[in-house]
Amino acid sequence: MTLTRLPVPVRLLFRRRLLLPLLGLLQGLANAQPAPADAQPLQLRIVGGLASVNQYTRHEEPFWAHQLPALTAGKVRAEIVPFDRAGIRGQDMLRLLQSGVVPFGTLMLSLSATQDPLLGLPDMPGAHADMAALRRSVAAVRPLLSSHLRQKHGLQLLAVYAYPAQVLYCRQPFAGLADLAKRRVRVSSLPQSDLVDALAAVPVMTPFAEMLAQVRAGTLDCAITGTMSGNTIGLHEATSHLHALPLSWGLSLFAANSAAWASLPTEVRNLLLQQLPLLEQAVWAEAERETGDGIACNAGSDACSSGKRGRMQVVKPGAADQQRLRELLAGTLLPRWVARCGPRCAEAWDSTLAPLVGVRALH
Repeated sequence: MTLTRLPVPVRLLFRRRLLLPLLGLLQGLANAQPAPADAQPLQLRIVGGLASVNQYTRHEEPFWAHQLPALTAGKVRAEIVPFDRAGIRGQDMLRLLQSGVVPFGTLMLSLSATQDPLLGLPDMPGAHADMAALRRSVAAVRPLLSSHLRQKHGLQLLAVYAYPAQVLYCRQPFAGLADLAKRRVRVSSLPQSDLVDALAAVPVMTPFAEMLAQVRAGTLDCAITGTMSGNTIGLHEATSHLHALPLSWGLSLFAANSAAWASLPTEVRNLLLQQLPLLEQAVWAEAERETGDGIACNAGSDACSSGKRGRMQVVKPGAADQQRLRELLAGTLLPRWVARCGPRCAEAWDSTLAPLVGVRALH
């Protein structure tokens, strides 16, 4: 939903929140003193992730809108809006955070990497077969990401979030990756586009909010998205076959504009540094659970616990698909990413992820 489609009062409110100076950030909480009864609470403005998925509805929104005020006895309040319902393109979030127009926001790496390819480092398709491998890689690359965001973009990295495994949904039957040739496949990042292109299919960069409509209209044959994310929006009703092989994982970062972060009272910064890791842990735990639950629900299995039951045919990943994905990572995906990103990115990969993934960028 764009701003122009919102009711006028809501549209003006969003513009006021995102474009006017955030005076609330300059108000401090009384240090070691009780606040006066009529003291105004510190008001934070947050732009969160995708509106329709559980990361936002079960974790981001409740934390900022309810838990933070409760933790501070009402001294700190936050208003949060998902970026795709605030008239913001995900590709613009990095720039808006840099400028301070958005003081605190969630960056989807698949979209932000179009502006800064280094941000695609931790979620290269084919690099992580399971959540345990992804956790190890994120831990290895996190110091580099934090330093890079601070030095190049003036941002403070506060959390790293994960969506469920990104898998392949298709309208027509298929037995493996080799059957995708010539099909139009929804992708959300340039590395995913490289993967689909290398499989002789046609990559179509499509916003999450438009994916289901395009599948239903027949303009997309397949879509890469999360196991539960697709279920949440009803993609299981428009497709028939689901490949269970994780292609990537849909990472996002929660970051603050450095000036906005520095403007917060010390006790508020300390509280957020204590609480945001807990929010991050909850998001990761849900993403891991939803990876399996999403597959179960899409298939209509009795093991489905939190999604909508479908009747999809699950394509089990065989050795040929796993080997093909790894070959494409080494021979196509990494070389194309390095060509866009430059030697520094190759060195960053080799110094952080190559020992874990077993594939080097520089040969």
